[in-house]
Amino acid sequence: MKSFVGDFYKLLNLLKVGEPFAFNRFSDGELFILQDKELILNAQQVKIGAKVTDGIYKDEDHKRFHPEEHSFYRDRLVDAFRFSKQNYFNGLSCRCCVGEENFQWQLDFHGAYDENFTWANLLVNGNYPRFIREMYPVFNNYRTVFVCNEKADLSVLPFIVKDFRVGYNAMINDYGLIETMKSWIDENDIAGHLFLFSASSFSKMAIHQLYKHSDKNTYMDVGTTLNPFMNMRLDRTYLKSFWLGAKGADLNKICIW
Repeated sequence: MKSFVGDFYKLLNLLKVGEPFAFNRFSDGELFILQDKELILNAQQVKIGAKVTDGIYKDEDHKRFHPEEHSFYRDRLVDAFRFSKQNYFNGLSCRCCVGEENFQWQLDFHGAYDENFTWANLLVNGNYPRFIREMYPVFNNYRTVFVCNEKADLSVLPFIVKDFRVGYNAMINDYGLIETMKSWIDENDIAGHLFLFSASSFSKMAIHQLYKHSDKNTYMDVGTTLNPFMNMRLDRTYLKSFWLGAKGADLNKICIW
């Protein structure tokens, strides 16, 4: 039986002993792109396939995917989703968050059960206090590279030795940055580094391609977990609950498989 808490400690232990791995996350946004649904997230509207609602997203979260126009990038996301390699942990959207039908769709679309499947939400919800208190301090043991939004302030993160920045709809507009990062790794003989990603769907393609290119480093999609340290918005329920004491059940949620 898979364990939400147990999988967290599996990654934490790899970090502590310095064994390279990749943790990639496919949340609901990536799920809809994998399903080839048109996706628009901005301040004016949220469109998922044919369903349209009022927009709620701030500039750094704006995203647009059109199946016909952006098929190349969707194919690269599929590559990342279906990739299998030792210590490549593929975080899926769990059934308690996206429903049984979408959860099963992911398994069917992948085509084969991978023992390294885990939760896309592995670092948040009920595991977020563990992330902050137990995993975050371990980052200080690494020379760390951060891939994040151009608006992020990294001045209070002492372990950062290099950063790469992305902007709006990075999956498409900043795709070329992946080759830049590969070249930087090769030219500087980078090994034993920790690469943290907070760059939406771009993170998924980059983690896959970089781990495939150089598996001597660790690559982790940390999503919005470090927003409080980067002067970024605390608009996720789990962040508001942990940092601001707001009411919400997310910090008590142990996601199921």
